[in-house]
Amino acid sequence: MRHRTHIRDHDSEAAVFGRRVLVAMVIVVAAFIALASNMYHLQVSEHKELQTRSNDNRIKLLPLAPNRGLIYDRNGVLLAENTPIYSLDVTPEEIDNLEQTLSQLQQLLNFPDSTIERFYRNLKNQRRFNNVPLLDELNEKQLAVFAAHQHKYPGISIEARLIRNYPHKELLTHAVGYVAKINPRDVESLRESGELPNYAASRTIGKLGIERYYEKDLHGEVGYQSVEVNNRGRAVRTLSIEAPKPGQDIVLELDLELQRKAAELLSERRGSIILMDATTGGILAMVSAPSYDPNWFVNGISVKQYQSLLNSTQSPLLNRVTQGAYPPASTIKPQIGLLGLEDGTIEEDTRIWDPGWFEIKGVDRRYRDWLAWGHGWVDVERAITESCDTFYYDLALKLGVDKISSFMTEFGFGERTGIDIHEEVSALMPSRGWKRARFGQPWYAGETLSVGIGQSYWTATPMQLAVATAMVANKGEHLIPRLLRGKIQDGVFEEALIAHREKLTLSDSSNWEIITRGMRNVNMSPKGTAHRAFKDAPYSSAGKTGTAQVRSLGQEEEYNAEDIAERYRDNAMYVGYAPADDPEVVVVVAIENSLGGGGSVAAPVAREILDVWHARFNNGNKQQEKTNADN
Repeated sequence: MRHRTHIRDHDSEAAVFGRRVLVAMVIVVAAFIALASNMYHLQVSEHKELQTRSNDNRIKLLPLAPNRGLIYDRNGVLLAENTPIYSLDVTPEEIDNLEQTLSQLQQLLNFPDSTIERFYRNLKNQRRFNNVPLLDELNEKQLAVFAAHQHKYPGISIEARLIRNYPHKELLTHAVGYVAKINPRDVESLRESGELPNYAASRTIGKLGIERYYEKDLHGEVGYQSVEVNNRGRAVRTLSIEAPKPGQDIVLELDLELQRKAAELLSERRGSIILMDATTGGILAMVSAPSYDPNWFVNGISVKQYQSLLNSTQSPLLNRVTQGAYPPASTIKPQIGLLGLEDGTIEEDTRIWDPGWFEIKGVDRRYRDWLAWGHGWVDVERAITESCDTFYYDLALKLGVDKISSFMTEFGFGERTGIDIHEEVSALMPSRGWKRARFGQPWYAGETLSVGIGQSYWTATPMQLAVATAMVANKGEHLIPRLLRGKIQDGVFEEALIAHREKLTLSDSSNWEIITRGMRNVNMSPKGTAHRAFKDAPYSSAGKTGTAQVRSLGQEEEYNAEDIAERYRDNAMYVGYAPADDPEVVVVVAIENSLGGGGSVAAPVAREILDVWHARFNNGNKQQEKTNADN
């Protein structure tokens, strides 16, 4: 069988080939157009953004912590400083076997297991190329030992930094406060306020007192170091540095010598002492005892140390100056006497007979005066001088608790004073409405009598008593107490402004004179309850003693401090000012569970601290000091 010979159609094949070539060329051209378009997009349209991304992969900004501002007393004595320390830091990415290395370091430097546990907790919050502190503060022995073996431990380095130090330890804790490590709650608070970026390099933050209240001023502003990093994120070269701005230095009204004397006077006793400038509200001394060393908290207090403070029956963590809520006792008799005069319930010459007790009609109970045989005929001036309870039982009953509560609020009772620390309570100024809301019970006349001598539900802080006493001394001027004297920025001192609340104005200003005469006689009249303490003082003064009951006595029960448990003993109180005619300073003393009353225990303490004040500030020294500060 013969096969047919096919004749090729060259024209047709040429046409097919041409079409295929055309299609291939279109595809190639389209591909080149796409590539060119993408190249234009990358090199031109997105150039700036991609260059920024590239620099971000190459350049890092590392935060630099600012130096914290210093704190001084009014005379330039350093109260809070920054001292250099050496810490042992770990860079995990440079260590092959981290667990083994930490174990070897523990044997070499002799630190507890809790240190390693804390390191691992901190490590969770850090990137691996960041340094993580292992030992916050190396002692001299550890520093020398590690320096000799450092070549064996790549990734372990000694770093120098500044740490807060309080050279006077427990003497100023409740005023100056302290800083401590930033915790998750602090981070959340800083994030909410928008201040977290400013703490990028900081390890501590103000936790108490002045350190906390003026945290923004003391902290400063974070700086940055621009560094070149490798593909693993490690810094290889520093490109530029934007230096951090240090915090402002702060000058307080506190006088260290007065503060030290006040602490010595309290000694082992629980209580508080305040010395306040009567013209500015500046706090010259503010002691709460017992206290504790704030340096414990700076690098992290141990569980054992914190438990010892938390579980102590002496309550050292309590700031008794602003958080100690005590019955004010007879220290508020001047204010209640002023209310009686202002209200018209009594006049200057109004007298009552004091047999040593008071009775309410229809009530089978006698309310006793502190003087069992009574004071005889008593007017308001003598009632203040000799602290006659019976006079104030009678006056309080006539006034009623609502008038008393309303008027005492004008003196700041029942509200915070506004002093520049956060640790302050409002205490309690009771009223009929308060008791109904709190207990669902009516107010009884006997409770009004107790309020009339500063007892019952009424509580006040020593700082509230200082403000109220200053108002009497200044005839209604309501100063806001302050610890801050001024701030120093770039070497320039800027004095803080004196702050006031609304002045208490009386319908008859002569009523102030009646009350202040009674207070002057407390210290300077032979019958005054503080006369023995202030006898022969080289300055004039005025005051009021108080003895606050901690528990109620039965109708026939007699009080003997030596026969009862210490926690049931009365509190000794004293408030006053000096000089009597031109007040410059206010003093408040509160001593818990004492073996005597305000006149025998608290007043002598007030006399001693005022003696020191007089020696330091009399004969124009105070004015000279103010001039020096201005210069």
